[in-house]
Amino acid sequence: MKTLSKKTLTKSWLNWVSFGQQCYNYEIMQGLGFTSSMLPVIEELYPDDKEAKKEAIERHLTYYNTENNWGAAVSGIVASMEEERANGADISDGSINSLKAALSGPLAGIGDTVTQSLVKTVLLGICCDLALSGSVLGPILFFVLMSCYTLGLSHYVYFLGYKQGKSSVAKLLSNGKLAEVTEALGVLGMMVVGSLIASSVGVNTPLVISLGQTSVALQGILDAICPKLLPLASVIGCYFLVNKGVKPIKIIGLLFIVGIVGGLIGILG
Repeated sequence: MKTLSKKTLTKSWLNWVSFGQQCYNYEIMQGLGFTSSMLPVIEELYPDDKEAKKEAIERHLTYYNTENNWGAAVSGIVASMEEERANGADISDGSINSLKAALSGPLAGIGDTVTQSLVKTVLLGICCDLALSGSVLGPILFFVLMSCYTLGLSHYVYFLGYKQGKSSVAKLLSNGKLAEVTEALGVLGMMVVGSLIASSVGVNTPLVISLGQTSVALQGILDAICPKLLPLASVIGCYFLVNKGVKPIKIIGLLFIVGIVGGLIGILG
């Protein structure tokens, strides 16, 4: 009975996490990257059968696209299916490709939400703030933490996929744990964005209002109402324009115009 070694599975996982997003193309997207992750598996399962190797490689040179970290679960599941097939199980090419197509979308949705929208946003928020304060720790910390996240998560879901097959995806989604983690990361992300607005968006006004013998600095009044009110209003205004479909380049141009004009007439400092 053929059994994939830990060394081969590790090579397969490393190929996917390192090269899964290489050679993107409009025809098969990540098809070449996925095939590269299966090469160590194919080599061990069919060491002397060139025809079987050829068929296995062609089997995976099809359209495939998912999020690289969470999508590692599919590579693990397919590795287990290839192992079963090499041992005589009735698993067709269509079954393997149908499973890849069925799981790639949901895992891409999870990955894009958790990795791109939450984890990366939170880490960038923290590390950019460190970098802006002059600390070299900012970029280094982002590289280390993001690498730990991507390598740790992809390794876990790959081997979970290999050991438990299709049920591994159900385990990832069961008991509402993923939803709880996603919600918690979302709250943390909002906190980080809020702190970045206060510390990094520099909008203030030097305008002074004179009432008889009394002069009042407008900035002091605004700070008494809500500290950092102008930076918050600026970000909310940009967010509103983005939701209205205004292109980012136009928003940037508008900010330049408002900043220059406001500075010239003494409204903005």
